[in-house]
Amino acid sequence: MADLLLRGRTLSFRRWPETVDDSGAYDYEEDGGILVRNGLIVAAGGFNDVAKGAAEGVVIVDHRPNLILPGFIDCHAHYPQMQVIASYGAELLEWLNKYTFPAESRFADEQHARRIARLFLDELIRHGTTSVVAYCSVHRQSAEVLFGEAYSRNMLTVAGKVMMDRNAPDAVCDTPETAYDDTKALIAEWHGNGRQHYAITPRFAITSSPAQMEVAGTLCREHPDLHMQTHLSENHAEIAFTQELYPWSRDYTDVYEHYGLLGQKSLFGHCIHLSEREADALSASGSVAVFCPTSNLFLGSGLFDYQRYRRRENPVRIASATDVGGGTNYSMLRTMDEGYKVIALNGTKLNPFQSFWQITRGNAEAISLVHRIGTLEPGTDADITVLSARATPVMRIRAEVVETLAEELFLLQTMGDDRSVAEVYIAGRPAKSDLAI
Repeated sequence: MADLLLRGRTLSFRRWPETVDDSGAYDYEEDGGILVRNGLIVAAGGFNDVAKGAAEGVVIVDHRPNLILPGFIDCHAHYPQMQVIASYGAELLEWLNKYTFPAESRFADEQHARRIARLFLDELIRHGTTSVVAYCSVHRQSAEVLFGEAYSRNMLTVAGKVMMDRNAPDAVCDTPETAYDDTKALIAEWHGNGRQHYAITPRFAITSSPAQMEVAGTLCREHPDLHMQTHLSENHAEIAFTQELYPWSRDYTDVYEHYGLLGQKSLFGHCIHLSEREADALSASGSVAVFCPTSNLFLGSGLFDYQRYRRRENPVRIASATDVGGGTNYSMLRTMDEGYKVIALNGTKLNPFQSFWQITRGNAEAISLVHRIGTLEPGTDADITVLSARATPVMRIRAEVVETLAEELFLLQTMGDDRSVAEVYIAGRPAKSDLAI
């Protein structure tokens, strides 16, 4: 395969940008080049310097004046909920019973699961997302087809079959025994197969019995290199119900702590209403709180206090995510637009460099994969997103008076969507232009 040389304005983060003027936090090239060989970035920097290292016959793609960034990473999404988005008028527990569980019951049909998996990954790519941490349904085949579709695209995916054995219809329940057996089989088949990563996935404490929570803990001990994903402290009624089901627990987080589910690769969706003790527990274990602003606003769950978790004496690691289908959009740009508003309502602001750090390097660090994705550093996978701040008429009008990179990023975050994504590369291969529109 010939070398690929991308030309454009390149932006990649080294660390968290403390302020809007913290230029040491990122690498920016006005005329940048990214050299890709065999799916990996082999050089990045000024275009003329990078071009010197290209092999004969290199394919040059000129994306100027667009921005070239690492591909976006979505750290919490439910692919079986594509047909649940925009379901009216319910809060979390009612929403699950009224809309989500009936939709997920259809994933017993492998053909239905395959169709939705294909459309889900296509939609992520369309919006500039190159990696996703996904929940499947309770059905083993729902995970098999998602991994299969991701594998065919060479797309890095972290996913798992949901485990749930109570407080849900029979059609979406397993047992502790089948959850263990199916998870073990899926790990053996898919973890490390291509760019696939398995996540042990008890849905949440309400839908897993103590016996199944024990199984989840056993799986984590048997496979300490795997991710674990679940939900925590999304809604007041959910918290109260959890305490009824586990009356011995000090709080909601203590349930997961008791069963050994906290850790460096443990991802807890939502984490809106954590006490200081719970935040301390997540911090001490290195666990990750996943910020899902569009979902939290849509379901009326509450406001995630992003800066409280970052600025406390013992910071909590944070990821961000769409949470489709409680979340209302597949776009990480739209996600951080709503996230900016949530953070503002809590009394602080997130500057645009911080937002773009979060959906690239920040999320890669949160899922312990920054050595592979989330930057434009040589040696990493060539997952790349190309953005245009002039993609729509109203964006072009606003862009006429944009003078700084920070202003351009904020324009993209506030007004951008899938139309702002000019191209996407998955392991160095163009992916968005290859979609059937």
